[in-house]
Amino acid sequence: MDVSRRIPAVASEVGRLREVVVHRPDLELRRLTPANKDELLFDELVWVGKAQEEHDAFAETLTREGVRVRHLADLLAETVARPAARAEAIAGVATVDACGTELVEGVRAHLDALDDDELARHLLGGVTVGEVPGARDGFAGGVLGPTAFLVPPLPNAVFTRDPSAWVGSGVVESPMHRVARRGERHLWRTIYRHHPDFAGLADTVWYGGQERSYEPATIEGGDVLVLSERCIAVGVSERTHAVAVENLAARLFAADAVDVVLAVDLPKTRGTMHLDTVLTVVDRDAVVLWPRIEQAATVHRLEPGGRRMTVRAEPDLVAALAEGLGVDRLRVITTGEDEVAADREQWDDGNNTLALRPGVVVAYERNVDTNRRLEEAGIEVLAVPGSELPRGRGGPRCMSCPVLRDPVATS
Repeated sequence: MDVSRRIPAVASEVGRLREVVVHRPDLELRRLTPANKDELLFDELVWVGKAQEEHDAFAETLTREGVRVRHLADLLAETVARPAARAEAIAGVATVDACGTELVEGVRAHLDALDDDELARHLLGGVTVGEVPGARDGFAGGVLGPTAFLVPPLPNAVFTRDPSAWVGSGVVESPMHRVARRGERHLWRTIYRHHPDFAGLADTVWYGGQERSYEPATIEGGDVLVLSERCIAVGVSERTHAVAVENLAARLFAADAVDVVLAVDLPKTRGTMHLDTVLTVVDRDAVVLWPRIEQAATVHRLEPGGRRMTVRAEPDLVAALAEGLGVDRLRVITTGEDEVAADREQWDDGNNTLALRPGVVVAYERNVDTNRRLEEAGIEVLAVPGSELPRGRGGPRCMSCPVLRDPVATS
């Protein structure tokens, strides 16, 4: 392939989307039970077959619109076909702390014996005591029992936006806030360092490039909106810490990658866990917005300035977004037609749209009022089914990691 054509670059939210990474849910969702669903960040158990059908419809919509769709499991399988990457991927999930001294080598051997596709499936879907030959004979395996996990499943991997967020030609390798999601970062890092389509292209890591927790300074990609080539907005949220926003801004400023970071301080609740749960960009001059957030959020403008960055409070979220997008006036389409509908559809990811090009977005069909309001504002809505997928709290933007977008001016 022509590598120079596809070097990752994302400089807007609405430029024509060329390439994206998604993940079709599989084994990891089948691991959800009433006992572990809360720990694994799901509100309910998921009908996996239906969720796969819905995700297939989502991927097919993107493909039909000319987007190159890459699947995380395929990328991972292609990556672990390389011996060094295979060893790195296995060692990162089958650790002494996860498996115990008596079992760790057995778990690693079990994983290494799998073919590439099955290894990728279990790196995402986890490994139980009962699946590892002889694991129940030792102390830890015997006490834990056959259904206990030695490698935890990653059911939130369907939301590919959060562990990997591209800003310009660099990437945020997100140190995730919740323990249940931290294993995702390791797999993405392995792909970026070893997959033939990415190795050497992710040399610029804006944040999260080292193997450590970064606590409390965690950050997740759902909080990162690339408004323009020189301005990003970052949510200070339940999942993204103010220290992480400051440190990311400092890194971007030092590299002259952006001029402005808008830090949007959100309520720290599950319903507003990321900035893209309350706000997404749908056109060069338009956003879809949960109306309550204009009063609930505060905004600070960060800019480089001598020895220390300058910080200024922005009194008006919409005006700050307009300036960041480079437009004189911002069109605001709100979620739902009244407060009740707005709250219901915000909860069901009505704000979480994925722009394929200016004025064309993918949205869940269930958010009827918001989709109608978008269409009345001249936005083309490509509606996809979403009854099972939203049970983990995420919409089309959450389920996508753009790695290549055209600049807005040439879309």
